[in-house]
Amino acid sequence: MTGIWGIVNVTPDSFSDGGRYLDADRAVAHGLRLRAEGASVLDVGGESTRPGAERVGVDEEQRRVLPVVEQLTAAGAVVSIDTLNASTAAAAVRAGARIVNDVSGGLADPDMRAAVAESGADFAIGHWRGFSADMYANADYRRVAREVAGELRERIGEAAAAGIAPSRLIVDPGIGFAKAGAQNWDVLRGLDEIVGLGFRVLVGTSRKRFLADVLQEAAPGGDGVSEERRDLATAVTSALAMRAGAWAVRVHDVAATRDALAITRAWEG
Repeated sequence: MTGIWGIVNVTPDSFSDGGRYLDADRAVAHGLRLRAEGASVLDVGGESTRPGAERVGVDEEQRRVLPVVEQLTAAGAVVSIDTLNASTAAAAVRAGARIVNDVSGGLADPDMRAAVAESGADFAIGHWRGFSADMYANADYRRVAREVAGELRERIGEAAAAGIAPSRLIVDPGIGFAKAGAQNWDVLRGLDEIVGLGFRVLVGTSRKRFLADVLQEAAPGGDGVSEERRDLATAVTSALAMRAGAWAVRVHDVAATRDALAITRAWEG
């Protein structure tokens, strides 16, 4: 059954909920609420990867995330650490995290693969072509889904060479990373290319700009697209990703996605 990863951003500048859960106690309470709503994994991050986001020092990142990881783990939650930094990944695993979620797939920090191999944690490999400041400069594709699958295959090979067993790998097509609006839809329509790699597939569309673009066209005018409408769109795309073979979806609004997946499973019988 497709799992739901609940997002716990311990950041001041994430594109959707930056600053809401910067305090560790609030972040922990939020994570436990997501778990109660049906999240199978809590994905804790201390550095925003939104387009144009500034990098955060490793010490500050760890100051933000480690207390949250420790407390959520102590409460019995399965925790993933969302980080580009090998030292943060290693510290978070020591604090109890069971998954390292690196949106760069190990490209941002040359020490990441070795750190994950030594840690024994599972490794979520994202498709990535550069840091947030210039990610759209690299959105040049001919056949998006096929090229994403091919580049993920390279990252898988690198992880295997570092000593990470295939059973520990998760692949993520990196929706919104080095992909312009329509290209994200091409990747989602071509998820069979990603599923065909033979690994667990994680899909994260939550509240992303390409959803807001469609919603704006559906109801033009007004002051923009509300968070609630983005969450509805996220739930729909998450349900479609489940039908396409996704192992898990990563979302802000766990309850809405939980319900969408339940309705989809009932439809399928």
